[in-house]
Amino acid sequence: MTSSILEVRGLTKSFGALRASDGIDLEVREGETHAVIGPNGAGKTTLIGQLAGEIRSDRGEVRFAGEDITALPAPARSRKGLARSFQITSIYPDFSTLENVMLAVQAHAGHSFRFWRAAREQTALRAPARAILEELGLGGRAGVQASNLAHGEQRRLEIAMALAVRPRLMLLDEPVAGMGAEETRRMIAFLSTLKGGKTIILVEHDMDAVFSLADRVSVLVYGRIIATGTPQEIRANPEVRRAYLGEEGPA
Repeated sequence: MTSSILEVRGLTKSFGALRASDGIDLEVREGETHAVIGPNGAGKTTLIGQLAGEIRSDRGEVRFAGEDITALPAPARSRKGLARSFQITSIYPDFSTLENVMLAVQAHAGHSFRFWRAAREQTALRAPARAILEELGLGGRAGVQASNLAHGEQRRLEIAMALAVRPRLMLLDEPVAGMGAEETRRMIAFLSTLKGGKTIILVEHDMDAVFSLADRVSVLVYGRIIATGTPQEIRANPEVRRAYLGEEGPA
């Protein structure tokens, strides 16, 4: 049986009277794509923030690759091998597509952003950044200012930046949000090429993307995981159908 790369126990977070995470237990196996789904307000983005270290939990434990990282802030978790994409695209709009990925390569190497001007022409940054863009079908857009990319291209660029830090675990927060049908198809096709080679936690509302990509699915409702299983098991689970999938139409 594949070993677990991430183990979460009793993860809790409240914002005033609202308990966004309510004693979450979660286990993610190395190499799997593990989707987290749930209705709006279920606590999905809060959970991703807690896993990334951007939101400090009130209680609970997070273990990554066998190490307790509960107290580590986001930069330290990133250095351990966690990379995150955001629900709203997070790129450097005034830099070119290639320069955005070069920055991520530079950050992985441990260099400060303030040395960017001297570093931007370094082959050691340029070559791996260009290779990642080619992989995502953005090689022909390398010189385009990131703000001028189409929305779907910007989402792919953000994932390219996440891949540039060579993560062991990718936290993808709604990677197809706001995309049209063709852009969504392209993103699903690309993410499917990562299956098995990368461990991915996928938060997504698009059920076609979830059931196409996920090896296992956890359903989050009101800050609690009510079920975990294969896509087929989740589709057939009556509690899940009542709590969530019924809102999306027939499974």
